[in-house]
Amino acid sequence: MSRSVKKLTGLVAATFTPLTAEGEINLSVIGPYIDYLIEKQNVKSVFINGTTGEGCSLTVDERKQLAAAWCQHGKGKLEQVIVHVGCMSIKDSQELARHAASIGADGIAVISPSFFKPINADALRLFIKEVSAFAPDLPMYYYHIPSMTGVALDAADVLNGIEQMIPSFQGVKYTGTDLRDLGQCVCYSQSHNWSVMFGVDEQLLGALVLGVHGAVGSTYNYLGRIVNQMLAAFDNGNYMQTRALQFEFMEVITFAKNLGFDVSVNKQVMSEVSGLAMGPPRLPLLPCPVSKAQAIAQKIKDFSQGH
Repeated sequence: MSRSVKKLTGLVAATFTPLTAEGEINLSVIGPYIDYLIEKQNVKSVFINGTTGEGCSLTVDERKQLAAAWCQHGKGKLEQVIVHVGCMSIKDSQELARHAASIGADGIAVISPSFFKPINADALRLFIKEVSAFAPDLPMYYYHIPSMTGVALDAADVLNGIEQMIPSFQGVKYTGTDLRDLGQCVCYSQSHNWSVMFGVDEQLLGALVLGVHGAVGSTYNYLGRIVNQMLAAFDNGNYMQTRALQFEFMEVITFAKNLGFDVSVNKQVMSEVSGLAMGPPRLPLLPCPVSKAQAIAQKIKDFSQGH
């Protein structure tokens, strides 16, 4: 890589994709969305077109338009815009990577293909390499999310030796609950100064103890301010406060899960909490009953007001 890289740390919002009532992308929401994240949640980095953003349900052109809007409106405001470029087709991923570089994104990330799955870590590393070649100066992150891809390879195995193939490689977004594998990722990344970002919001404290450098998650869209308090408490050695906040956070998520909490519900919750019009999800996800989202939103507001 020819330019210095700002290490990805702290909280990163995995953003929702605003849609109109007719199901078209709604770029007019992006500007106010950025202001809300910064002013209300103190979250200054975003991970766009990922799972929360329904990236795999969007066309390549839609993903390009969204990436361009986030980079344009975020310039001078956001610290980092990471664009997820993972697709089933390597050609689509390469085109999205090339485009991300052309619009001034701060990094790209890629999930494993999940229809035809890589048979081993070598195959997945090669896929990531061939995508990163189309944006060689952008930091590349591997997005590990086995619950969605069905790819059960250890992330640590994927990282092993990847720096020899991909000079631009800068870390992993780890959305999994295997703390052994996560710990090995952190350990391997130390000597390379990579970022290991955790993606299971309600289990963040366990990952912090292992040494992750930050977190990427959907709930930081509307609970970022409180989770930033948790990170500050941890950094200051106030572990009792950190644990108390994590327990309260867990209670909110457990309440939501008991009602049924998926991307569709989460998107409607974001609309209720933020006042921004996120719109409906895209099929095959079904719209969430407003009453369910309102109940979860009230729980979130109660939690927020207590801090």
